[in-house]
Amino acid sequence: MRYFKRQEASVQGFERWTGVRTAPGSGLVGARLSGRRLWRNRSRTILIGAAVAITLFPVLWILEEIFRRGGSAMSWEFITSSTPFSVMKSGGGFLNGLVGTGMMVGLAAAISIPLGTMAAVYLVEYGKNNWLAKVIRFFSDVMTGVPSIFVGIFIYTILVKPEQFTYSALAGAAALAIIMMPIIVRSSEEMLKLVPNELRDASYALGAAKWQTVIKVVLPAAAPGMTTGISLAIARAGGETAPLIVTILGTLHLSTSLFGPNTALPLLIYTQAGQAAEAAQARAWAGALELLAIVLVFTIVARVMSSRSRISQ
Repeated sequence: MRYFKRQEASVQGFERWTGVRTAPGSGLVGARLSGRRLWRNRSRTILIGAAVAITLFPVLWILEEIFRRGGSAMSWEFITSSTPFSVMKSGGGFLNGLVGTGMMVGLAAAISIPLGTMAAVYLVEYGKNNWLAKVIRFFSDVMTGVPSIFVGIFIYTILVKPEQFTYSALAGAAALAIIMMPIIVRSSEEMLKLVPNELRDASYALGAAKWQTVIKVVLPAAAPGMTTGISLAIARAGGETAPLIVTILGTLHLSTSLFGPNTALPLLIYTQAGQAAEAAQARAWAGALELLAIVLVFTIVARVMSSRSRISQ
């Protein structure tokens, strides 16, 4: 009896919501139930839309601030010149940070992408659930959640603090490579698991060896998803500041050396934003816009490459 009362109440609510009247006692139970489902669907749709709007509001607000303040300070001089020595001086740019970021992220990618991919292949194709695979998964999960400053302190103790070493872009690249590695391992592993076993069986049936199947069948099939994971790892490394504070020291002049102090875009943004001078803060906003544009362009390129890989398959 209570069920029919609740059903009648829901039908009445649907009638108030839509303005559609149903004939009582007509026996159209299916119509009344469909009306109830439609009412629930509309209410849930409104709730989901409100949740999306609430989530997007702070993101759009941040983007609006970056484009408004950074766009007013962005110029050709900013792109082609380095940071001035005095924070009070207007003009100048972050060319030194752009070059330093490119060097360190590029070297970190050259280290972490092959190692991370090989680790993922071992986990899926060879290790399965043996003790070494469990250890790799455990430490990958742990390193994904470790604050990046801990990675910077670790690199500081082994590559900066000893007397034979010093602050350098090489130390910064090592820290970024450690940050990128677990992201690449876990994302690549999940993508490799999605490759159907039928593809592997077909390759074995044609007489291909295990390594040939992995290189020529499995990796190309998982390449689109792996590319997305790698792009996320590179974007994460490109925006890191904490580990670079204790590994590269920072410099105001343009440096292309891997074995001396260097700088990066996030580090310059951090140092310039903390200054009271308006010129320094303007450079920080322009640097934030430049870093955002670089990450956006890289993400678009990765998406295009992954889509072409799907088409070619």
